[in-house]
Amino acid sequence: MSFTRTCCISGLLLLFLALTCEARVPRNANVGFIAVNSAHFELNGSPFLFNGFNSYWLMHVAAEPSERYKVTEGLDFVISEAKKYDVHLILSFVNNWNDFGGKAQYIQWARNAGAQINGDHDFYTHPILKDYYKNHIKAWVQEMASFVKSLDNKHLLEVGMEGFYGDLVPERKQVNPGYQVGTDFISNHLINEIDFVTIHAYTDQWVSGQNDEAQLAWMQRWVTSDWEDARTILKKPLVLAEFGKSSRGQGYNLSSRDIFMSNVYRNIYNLAKEGGTMAGSLVWQLMAQGMENYDDGYCIVLGQNPSTAGIISGQSHAMTALTNLIHNPLE
Repeated sequence: MSFTRTCCISGLLLLFLALTCEARVPRNANVGFIAVNSAHFELNGSPFLFNGFNSYWLMHVAAEPSERYKVTEGLDFVISEAKKYDVHLILSFVNNWNDFGGKAQYIQWARNAGAQINGDHDFYTHPILKDYYKNHIKAWVQEMASFVKSLDNKHLLEVGMEGFYGDLVPERKQVNPGYQVGTDFISNHLINEIDFVTIHAYTDQWVSGQNDEAQLAWMQRWVTSDWEDARTILKKPLVLAEFGKSSRGQGYNLSSRDIFMSNVYRNIYNLAKEGGTMAGSLVWQLMAQGMENYDDGYCIVLGQNPSTAGIISGQSHAMTALTNLIHNPLE
C-alpha cells in the first residue's frame, strides 16, 4: 500500500476546507473521486471510512514567502510520520474564519453602526452581531454552493460548520453548549449541493469548568445527536472534522488527553459500525518538528507522543477493518 495518490474532497463556505485524501491503494491503481452513495462515502464503488488529522499551519507557512519551504519539509515529515501509524487523511485550510467574514469583521461593522461592543465574546451573544451573521449566511450558502458545483461537480462540497443547532429544529438547541452562534446545522446542510456534513467539538472550550467525565458525556451527546440528524433528516455522510484536548486546559495531562481521544474514537467507531452516515474523524492537530510556534495547545507530534500515536494508529486500523467488514460481510 502507498501514500502516493492524492485526491481531494473540496470544502466550501465559511471555512473553505480542503480535505486531502491520502488513499491507501496500490500505487498503480486507477483511483477515482470519492463519491456519496446512500449517505456514505465510496471510493471506486467500495465503502470509504477513515481516520485522519488536521494541519492548519500548512496554510500559514504557505502564505509567507520566506517560510514556504517549510510546507514541503513539514508535509513530508507529517506524511512520513502518519504513514508509520496508518493515518491516511489530512485536513488543511485553503481559507479560514479570520480571512473570510471573521468575528473581527462583524465586530467592526457593528461598531461602525454605533453598537456598543465590549469584546470578541460579544459575537456569540450580541443581537446585532448575531443578526449580521444570520443575514450573511441566509441564501449565501445556496448561491455559492451552486456556483462551485457549476465549476466542478466531481469533488465533494461541505460547509465547514461546527454543528450548532438553530431555529429549524428548536428542541435540538438544548444540545448546544450553552450558547448560540447564529448558524443552523440542519438548514444549511439540507442544501442539495452540499454533499456531506461536518461538525467540530472542543469540550475544554465549549463546556469549560466541567470535569473530564462531564465533558466526555457532553461530547458523546453532541456527536450522537448530529449523527442521528445526519442519518434521519439530512441523509448525508457525517465527519467529525475537528476535535482535540488542549494542553493549556485546567488539570491537563497526557493521560487525560489519551482517555478523551480513546473515548471519542470508540464512539466514532460504534456509530460507523451501526451503518449509515458516520464516515470518520480528524483530530486537531498533527504538527511537524520545528513548528512549535504554531502550537495552539492541541499540538501532537507523533514521534514525541507514543501513547497518543498508538491510540490514533489503533483507530486507523479499526476503521480500516470496519471498511473491509462492510465491503466483505461474509468473510
